[in-house]
Amino acid sequence: MKRLILMLSVLGVVLAARPISDCGERIEDDGYPMERHTVETSDNYYLTMHRIPYSPKTGNTANRPVAFLMHGMLSSSSDWVLMGPEKSLAYILSDAGYDVWMGNARGNTYSKSHRYWPTLWQIFWNFSWHEIGIYDVPAMIDYVLKVTGEKQVQYVGHSQGTTVYLVMMSEKPAYNDKIKSAHLLGPAAYMGNMKSPLTRAFAPILGQPNAMVELVGSMEFMPSNKFKQDMGIAMCQATSPYAEMCANEVFLIGGYDSEQLDYELLEHIKATSPAGASVNQNLHFCQEHNSGKFRKFDYSAIRNPYEYGSLTPPNYKLANAKAPVLLYYGANDWMCDVGDVRKLRDELPNMKLDYLVPFEKWAHLDFIWGTEAKKYVYDEVLKQMKTYA
Repeated sequence: MKRLILMLSVLGVVLAARPISDCGERIEDDGYPMERHTVETSDNYYLTMHRIPYSPKTGNTANRPVAFLMHGMLSSSSDWVLMGPEKSLAYILSDAGYDVWMGNARGNTYSKSHRYWPTLWQIFWNFSWHEIGIYDVPAMIDYVLKVTGEKQVQYVGHSQGTTVYLVMMSEKPAYNDKIKSAHLLGPAAYMGNMKSPLTRAFAPILGQPNAMVELVGSMEFMPSNKFKQDMGIAMCQATSPYAEMCANEVFLIGGYDSEQLDYELLEHIKATSPAGASVNQNLHFCQEHNSGKFRKFDYSAIRNPYEYGSLTPPNYKLANAKAPVLLYYGANDWMCDVGDVRKLRDELPNMKLDYLVPFEKWAHLDFIWGTEAKKYVYDEVLKQMKTYA
């Protein structure tokens, strides 16, 4: 009872001083110009993109090269700005002269709309990261190039944002011509050696071939609402007695690294995450862990012949990823093991950088929330991007 009273009293404080949860509002609050753009995919999902067209430090100059940023699973465009100016990658790239566009995959906070299907229908959620790779990312890149008049973008993805890039290149190799360089942070393709205890615990069950998802539809994974969000913010304030529990939740996903986690950021993380995803996205990653392969969704030997013409799902064609690829990975990443990343590296036809972050405890979520991400990752990304200008 005492704990409940304490949580409710803290919640009252939070409601009076709630962190900014909307990505666009956060960008404007940080003093940067912001635009919202809506993109419709060829299968009729509506996606919201956030754009920082220029930096207040440089002014509105013409012909700025484009940087396209793609978030991970259960994340959104907010993660690229969460740590604020001079620390977050979106602001760093904007200050360096880039026209920064941040995508949002179907089903997350900013992309929960379809021309025909409401989110209450299971068919809305009947997608994996495969569909994000073949529909969402190409549609957003095409839109960005049309609006800006540029011929190519510099691509930066984190976690699932790297997965969908490789899916796009495998299935739509013509998009190689639209990429100057691809910077993959925490590359998630091969997952056989993944150490995340949560995924390893559920993968033996959830990672089995799944024919039911096509028959009855999928559903939202880890749905959020305002009450859960407010409770998360209340419990995860740096001064809260539950702050350590919140930190452990982050560590269980990506690896323990207390040195890179700013506890003051926890309530802001809870204000924007989880941002929404489909159960199928999680199932697909569990399948990758079980199989040790980078391949399409396994519907079972009954349905696979109808979908693929074979009993097992086909592997993605990594040989099609011919645009320059640069890999950035950490030794303490529980999602993307060093061995799995190097297996990916050895199959890429145009691998330009093998960058093991020079910080022994660098974990999966440090790429977006690490206090020293600029020092250990973003400065290197910016340096490499300039070589492909």
